[in-house]
Amino acid sequence: MSEILQQYWQPLLWSDGYRLTGLTMTLWLLISSVVMGGLLAIPLAIARVSPRRRFCFPVWVFTYVFRGTPLYVQLLVFYSGVYSLEIVRGTDMLNAFFRSGLNCAVLALALNTCAYTTEIFAGAIRSVPHGEIEAARAYGFSRFKQYLCIILPGALRIALPAYSNEVILMLHSTALAFTVTVPDILKIARDINASTYQPLYAFGIAAVIYLAISFVLIGLFKHAERRWLRHIYTRSSH
Repeated sequence: MSEILQQYWQPLLWSDGYRLTGLTMTLWLLISSVVMGGLLAIPLAIARVSPRRRFCFPVWVFTYVFRGTPLYVQLLVFYSGVYSLEIVRGTDMLNAFFRSGLNCAVLALALNTCAYTTEIFAGAIRSVPHGEIEAARAYGFSRFKQYLCIILPGALRIALPAYSNEVILMLHSTALAFTVTVPDILKIARDINASTYQPLYAFGIAAVIYLAISFVLIGLFKHAERRWLRHIYTRSSH
């Protein structure tokens, strides 16, 4: 068992000697998809709450499609379906991008979390107290300045608890990346199981790693909530 630990801990955590694997790859999938999806979700959430149909309807269609279909199907569409198109295979840049399982995994994860995050942020924008917006308007704030100084900061604080759950769910969703040959934690665990025929060891260690990442993420979000939602914590303690 000690020899197995020495042989397989490195690829589970860092590298197999040729590429990034295991924990490192899972963290890369999580961070890149959450950052890209979160940044894209902010303008989409603003468009989602717009009273103008030409802005809100396309965003509604986007979120409906990506929230209404399984992430696994989306991953296969990008990895297998899109690459089957002649225009993709015939364009050097598109061919290089969609030929990579890692690129397809990041794209699918980013768009999926973007759809959910857009609805989370949109709901938070609608929950910003109307009095604060009226006060900013009375002070002569432009619509852009209202969003920049009042609406978005308030909405992001309101969205924090729900958004923390979305990030944890995205961590779990990265486990699907093994289906497109991305060497994440689960892919390495499956390889270890195939080599050692010890599924309890292989998948048990993978579960422990996922739990450790979740523990750290939950702790970070709890700290952020205590800092930015201090008024709610103070009021609930009385």
